[in-house]
Amino acid sequence: MADLRKRFGKLVAAHRRRCGMTQYQLAEAADLSPTMIVRIENGSSGARFPSIERIADALGVDPAELFTPGSNRQGRASAVRIDIDTQLAALSDKDLSWINDLLAVALRARG
Repeated sequence: MADLRKRFGKLVAAHRRRCGMTQYQLAEAADLSPTMIVRIENGSSGARFPSIERIADALGVDPAELFTPGSNRQGRASAVRIDIDTQLAALSDKDLSWINDLLAVALRARG
């Protein structure tokens, strides 16, 4: 369970940063205390469904994106994919475009 809380917290933090929000701003937008947002993001506390929905709404994402950003063919996300997706979630569209171009070059060189 702690692993899921940590993953959830990392993804909340990544989406918050992508939105350019502070923890205080997210707390205000989701009608939660700033202390609760800190505890969620560091994985020391979980969140109940109503809070998860409010956080997702405040971040403009589907609540499922706060748990598993991507999955493999078996339906479970690998640790590497979760790490990559978590980092990507924090990037702007401009940075994502740059990463996409870089990835295309790297894959062409490989093939």
